[in-house]
Amino acid sequence: MFFKIKWLFSALFLSLFLKKIRFPTFIAFPVFFKGLNRVSIGKHVRIFPGCRLETHGDGEIIIEDDVSLAQNVHITSGTKLVIKQGTLITANVYITSIDHNYEEIGVPIPRQSHKYSETIIGKNCFIGMGVAIQAGTILGEQCIVGANSVVRGTFPDYCVIAGVPAKIIKIYNKESGEWVRV
Repeated sequence: MFFKIKWLFSALFLSLFLKKIRFPTFIAFPVFFKGLNRVSIGKHVRIFPGCRLETHGDGEIIIEDDVSLAQNVHITSGTKLVIKQGTLITANVYITSIDHNYEEIGVPIPRQSHKYSETIIGKNCFIGMGVAIQAGTILGEQCIVGANSVVRGTFPDYCVIAGVPAKIIKIYNKESGEWVRV
């Protein structure tokens, strides 16, 4: 219980710098933030130690209510990046709305421009350990992403995706009430 009080005070302190925060929300240090004034955090959000949230340029991160970010989650945004309510993101996950250009031969990649694509994680999603969600990805409601998957693209509601690159392996059949292999 003591750690929750400590995490609540951390969130209170950070509220001075965030664009928006709703309480109760719990944030455990150490956490790395860049561009806090473009980060909005909903109610009942839990951010565990080692998380990194950063915005670049016009980037914006919106974390809705009842979201949990486990240890060592890295979220970086150069445009709008939304994690909708009820989503659980497990440890060592990377989510971005930024791609690096590489087309200019002879120019180091860090010196080349970036491409920005809106990234949205739907309501009640589960993101497995070690997942990389790339720029422009849109996950529907209640998507389950298998551990160590690399995700890019648009995925419908109620599906299980996994692999490198990630693809749909199961879809929920509303008529039978079962998850069906694709």
